Amino acid sequence: MSVGLRDIDNQAPLAYELPRPVVAEAIVNAVAHRDYNSLGSVQVMLFADRLEITNPGHLAPELSIEKLKSDHGSYPPNPLLAEPLYQAGYIERYGTGTGEIFRLTAEAGLKEPLISLEEGFKLTIWRPGVADQASDQASDQASDQASDQATDQASDQADELIHRLVLVLNKELSRSEIMALLDLRHGQNFRMNYLFPGLKSGYIEMTLPDKPTSPKQRYRLTGAGELLKQSLEHRYDK
Repeated sequence: MSVGLRDIDNQAPLAYELPRPVVAEAIVNAVAHRDYNSLGSVQVMLFADRLEITNPGHLAPELSIEKLKSDHGSYPPNPLLAEPLYQAGYIERYGTGTGEIFRLTAEAGLKEPLISLEEGFKLTIWRPGVADQASDQASDQASDQASDQATDQASDQADELIHRLVLVLNKELSRSEIMALLDLRHGQNFRMNYLFPGLKSGYIEMTLPDKPTSPKQRYRLTGAGELLKQSLEHRYDK
């Protein structure tokens, strides 16, 4: 963390080199998902070029490293620990934490984090200025195919979240009411991954479009949203 100059205000500005939510999420993830039958421990190690957070844990069979880079299903190995962490607002029941790590590091212009499963679970977060040589080599070898696959996966995942939103909307509801139905706790995640895409797609609309920040604002399905909901319900009934 760097301390700036008091040229604008008496309070010197502080700036984190690595996004604080990224480091916090990585530590919470390590504590929540480690193997507590192991004698190993959670370790946080800072090096000149990277931050490493390791724990004696492993991935659930349903997941892969690629799936961790975006929102995915949650499979907690320690449900008795995951529940109080969820109640305290540290984690969500729908897996968004690791995807948030990749999103925030990309927004900060950092090299993509590295996940290794060779000895437990190790997450490497690169400090600013580290060249992404491995990424460049991989891009030269098969960039077009990888890009198409990533785009398709991201599109499918975005559609799935919009579908979840459409299915729970049965009347005019507030943000907090919708989040409760979706079992979500983080407002930013809800807005970025559910609400804004739902509005942009035309499946939901505001009841007060001229007053988007009004405390009386509610959200409801559009005609297209009603048709999509009927289609989804018919699909799931089968």
